[in-house]
Amino acid sequence: MLHYFLPSQFAKRVMDITPDVLKQKGVKGIITDLDNTLVEWDRPSATPELAAWFDAMRQAGIKVVIVSNNNKQRVQSFAEPLGIPFIFEARKPLTRAFLQALDMMGLKKEEVVVIGDQLLTDVLGGNRLGLNTILVVPVAETDGLWTRFNRKMERKILNAMRKKGMIYWEE
Repeated sequence: MLHYFLPSQFAKRVMDITPDVLKQKGVKGIITDLDNTLVEWDRPSATPELAAWFDAMRQAGIKVVIVSNNNKQRVQSFAEPLGIPFIFEARKPLTRAFLQALDMMGLKKEEVVVIGDQLLTDVLGGNRLGLNTILVVPVAETDGLWTRFNRKMERKILNAMRKKGMIYWEE
């Protein structure tokens, strides 16, 4: 059961994930979460550093789709200025939005990685489809109410995985 929550990789932040490393692994597309993965949940737009990261992915030929459980207004106002396709109200960890993102990119599961800050939504949803998943440290220390509940559950899951020797990184 715990293996569904185990990410394929861990990164401290999105900017540590480079196009060169992804291309070496055969990655042609990224499905990424928005809130607390790319920017703080209450930041309305991308930072210059994040905009440069998106440009680097685009120049390397790596497609990106934002898949968020948040509402249309939040996701659209963030993604459209960057020219990034998006899916809102994704209902992660259900797989429908992940499949829709694969279809939008025209890529196979083996060619795509999921990046997110939550085990219970991003990692679980990606793993259920057999996608590679990268867990990142949340960019904000505050969360909305539902996410705070998820974080408590995630700590229990991470502790269980740590005890079983399943994880190797430091948080």
